[in-house]
Amino acid sequence: MEIRMDQLVRAIGVALDIVEGELLGASTHHGKRIAVLSSAMGRRLGMDDAQISAIATCALFHDSALTEYILSERQGNSIALRLHCEYGQRNAEAFLLNSDVDGFVLYHHERADGEGPYGRTESEFPLGAALIAIADMLDVSLHLQRITPEGLPGIRRLIESDAGSRFTKAAAGAMLDILDEDMLLSLSDERIVRTAELTIPAWRIDMEDVSVFRIAGLAARIIDFKSVFTKRHSIQIANKAWLMGAHYGYDMNRRAQLYLAAALHDLGKLDTPSDILEKPGKLSDAEFETIRDHVRVTGDILGTVEGFEAICALASDHHEKLDGTGYMAGKKAEGLSFDARLLACIDIYQAVSEERPYHPGRSHAESMPVLYDMAAQGLIDASIAKDMDAVMEAYSGGDVPPPEALA
Repeated sequence: MEIRMDQLVRAIGVALDIVEGELLGASTHHGKRIAVLSSAMGRRLGMDDAQISAIATCALFHDSALTEYILSERQGNSIALRLHCEYGQRNAEAFLLNSDVDGFVLYHHERADGEGPYGRTESEFPLGAALIAIADMLDVSLHLQRITPEGLPGIRRLIESDAGSRFTKAAAGAMLDILDEDMLLSLSDERIVRTAELTIPAWRIDMEDVSVFRIAGLAARIIDFKSVFTKRHSIQIANKAWLMGAHYGYDMNRRAQLYLAAALHDLGKLDTPSDILEKPGKLSDAEFETIRDHVRVTGDILGTVEGFEAICALASDHHEKLDGTGYMAGKKAEGLSFDARLLACIDIYQAVSEERPYHPGRSHAESMPVLYDMAAQGLIDASIAKDMDAVMEAYSGGDVPPPEALA
């Protein structure tokens, strides 16, 4: 089965824009605007579709290490900005793109005059990084979605004056070539989604391709680092889902679907305020409703990806209960597939076993009674709980390893 990888990349970019807005106050659709501008400049400079896909992906994910970066700053790391760049480059390379992206994200904060974090001058970092850098700097400082055509001459004067110092001459020239009135209007919040669809080439890939697993693992890392208490949550649920799929004898396609749904099931939590995720006491009714809404947001985001219908359904059902008391849809046993029941059990097991603001970490032996009690109440599938007890016992106190392709 094939999926639209470009749509998946843009979908995760939506979640990144959300968390960037919360943590840094960045404008809406920031990543999409950088991707559109970088792609347009690249095409103006003669890049082919593969190169455009590569630079667009790097642009969408240039701030993909933001949650790790913020966590590093909280922990007093003085080189957090460099880590942000280095982790972002690592994330971009996870796609195994069919084009050279070396340094595109690593050097996206460099300046032509060498005053960036790595002190590289114009000739010492790649064109892709320079294109992302000029788009990023302009959007962060000017909020391009708000600029009217009357403001265009001022932007052009700024680019011209900073060419060779803040911006490389090649990037400045390319931006001046493509940033006309039509392009500026296409960057508005009302039009940017459609603009991105038209600008970024379609990119299809087989569901079982290692790149799909890598992007899912990357998304899980971004999600998990939103809170200090969830640094292993999504990726460990994905690894456990992969392991349980093997236990049940699933073929590769079904295991891949289960892994992807598990890795992405909490994507909507990037829209949940960190103070609620890390609240040590009981949540208020309003705060709990905010938490619950992450399921809807996850479904809305994943629902935009062709070929992800089954994955979206599984991710959307991970908080449902067999007796109908779960959320968001309040489905009962007859409306929940075996894999939806399995993902729900794995999610509960992981949440119960890992440290949270309101409870310490638990061993396998301490976690299973919680699942058995829920099964006795008719909330989760008792047979799956029993199977998980048998399979997970060997990993008590340690992490389940990733799929063989990602080891």
